[in-house]
Amino acid sequence: MQRWLERAVIGLNLCPFAKAVHVKQQIHYAVTAATDARELLADLRQELLDLSQADPAERDTTLLVAPDALADFLDFNDCLGRAERLLRKLRLDGVLQIASFHPQYQFADAAPDDVSNCSNRAPYPTLHLLREDSIARAVQAVPDAADIFERNRRTLTDLGFGGWALLELDSSL
Repeated sequence: MQRWLERAVIGLNLCPFAKAVHVKQQIHYAVTAATDARELLADLRQELLDLSQADPAERDTTLLVAPDALADFLDFNDCLGRAERLLRKLRLDGVLQIASFHPQYQFADAAPDDVSNCSNRAPYPTLHLLREDSIARAVQAVPDAADIFERNRRTLTDLGFGGWALLELDSSL
């Protein structure tokens, strides 16, 4: 996952906010042994609570990696609604948010073979837990934050699947 973060997310500048927290070692990598949505949501609950209580200077964000759960993207996508409900139930909506990454990620308006899907493709199903305050500060620091999605689409289109494959984003944790 660190290789993916360094080569794809930071290396291609898919997220201009990722480099700072990576360099400061403020990313917590949590690998769950979950094999289904129920187990993943139980681990997500704990990671949400842990992140909300952690000092942001020590842990600003969490990547909850699920190598053995929800290999099918549609199953993973269905679980995201339950994850959002859990966030609200814990009264952390507006404090934390959940972003998602999956090996088969597909945007609703994109074809399965659209290379722009790679902006949200990771070696494993992953829930990215972020602090709302950190996002707000990062967006203020990047003047063209609203253009990130389009810039990523252009970057990935120029790179193509051949270039993506050259990043050698293997499936080793």
